[in-house]
Amino acid sequence: MFQLPKNTEVRKVIPKNAFDAYTNTKQKKAFSDKVVRISWLNKIAFDTVNLNGVDVQEIQVFKIELKEKVIIKDLLFIVEKSIPYHIIFWIEFQNEFYISTSAKHLHPQNEDIAVIDYTFTSDWKSIEDNSYQIELKNNLDWVFKSFCDQLKSIDTATKSITELVEKQKNNDAILKEIEKLKAQIARCKQFNKKVELNMKLKELLHR
Repeated sequence: MFQLPKNTEVRKVIPKNAFDAYTNTKQKKAFSDKVVRISWLNKIAFDTVNLNGVDVQEIQVFKIELKEKVIIKDLLFIVEKSIPYHIIFWIEFQNEFYISTSAKHLHPQNEDIAVIDYTFTSDWKSIEDNSYQIELKNNLDWVFKSFCDQLKSIDTATKSITELVEKQKNNDAILKEIEKLKAQIARCKQFNKKVELNMKLKELLHR
């Protein structure tokens, strides 16, 4: 799917109950009901591609095959939290897929748990239309940021994954506020208040 070198290949099936320590009863059932198989496909690290990183030491590629076409954000969060390394997920149902990956760091008091800083997610696409690439050059920090750049929704250049996450979060907050204002305008009956809300909306749209 990403045409990675053969020496990065792992190709191991990960049991769905491997994450039981991080799940409650409802989440365990969700893994069983929604997921066919979790496969660890590739390991991108110094010992496989001869690239180091400061914030990113390893990048794992996981493939998750689904029983139905659903977004499994909550289940991916569990997997992300339980594995300290960065993961690129390829989530697949029949001939369609979507991508998800998270910028994260280790919990300062518990290195067995990762803290999610921001999750980048694609739309569903046909497998035939896959254009996502993992470019193996420079260093692992650059490799991971370069991949996240393909998933970002902002049209702004950034120098680091930290800056990208900050700008993406800010953009998301603005979009959320825009939707909130649009809903308020639709409900508003007072002319003066409606004008005021529209001015705020116009200001946000031009940020």
